[in-house]
Parts: sequence; C-alpha cells; structure tokens
Amino acid sequence: MKDVFLSLGSNLGERAENIARAIAELSGHGVRVVKKSCLYETEPVEFVAQGWFLNCAVEVETDLTAPDLMQALLAIERSAGRERGAPKGPRIIDMDILLFGPLAVREAELQIPHPRMTERRFVLVPLAEIAAGVVHPVLQKTVAELLAETRDRSEVRLFS
Repeated sequence: MKDVFLSLGSNLGERAENIARAIAELSGHGVRVVKKSCLYETEPVEFVAQGWFLNCAVEVETDLTAPDLMQALLAIERSAGRERGAPKGPRIIDMDILLFGPLAVREAELQIPHPRMTERRFVLVPLAEIAAGVVHPVLQKTVAELLAETRDRSEVRLFS
C-alpha cells in the first residue's frame, strides 16, 4: 500500500533518538520508509503539565493491512519501553497511522484517517512538509488546506 502516513512523537528521554530508533525498526516489520519530515518541537496539547514533544511524520509503503500495521506500531512502542499511563501523558514513543491510502476505517481499536489529525498542528505541520497535496479521503481536502483551516494554535517549531 502506498500513500501511508504515520506520526511519531516523544517527550521522554532522548527524544530524537527514540524517534530515530522507532523509524529504523519499521523495516523489521515489513514497512519501508519513503520520506521523513524534519523533527519539530511541539508544545503539549490537552495534558499540558509535561515536557515538550518532538514530532515528525513519515511516508511509508507496506503490504500489511491497516490492522497489522497498527499491531506492528504497538510492538515497536512496547520494545521501546512505552507504558500506557495517563491518556495524552508523557511517553517514550507514540506512533499513529494518520492516513492509509484511500482507506477509511472506523473500528473500536483503529480509526483511519486519524480522527483528531485535523485538530493538531503537531501532526499537520510535519505532514504538510512531506505531503501537502495529499487529500484526506473523508474530508476531500489537502493536508495544506487542513493545516490552514485548523483552529489549533499550539506552538510547533523546527528542531535543530
């Protein structure tokens, strides 16, 4: 499957290394990275009493189904030491499927396109860097349009 986009974030430990390790592990799960955005430092949203995140977006190709890809991402998170504590709280690594080609999935454990991606600059800014013209399969708007329209005004700055 082409036109698959993931979001990765970390706000614990060596954030950039956590993300780089998670991206490197994708290949061992049948996922090939095609393109990667820069890293962005982003202020926490909703649960704000925590450190800033590093976030990026990656475009990947895979023969996995969407549920199998989600299981691979969860396995990578577990291998990195992710523990699911407070919702939206601190984490070593967080990996989400944003878009899976033209697919729309609405299941209890998996929702694609990611249901809150349009409300999050920390997702849209890195995604727009690598996929500004990609069309959201449900809303029929490009990523660039979604970024321009989002109400989120949280800070997202290039990480150096």
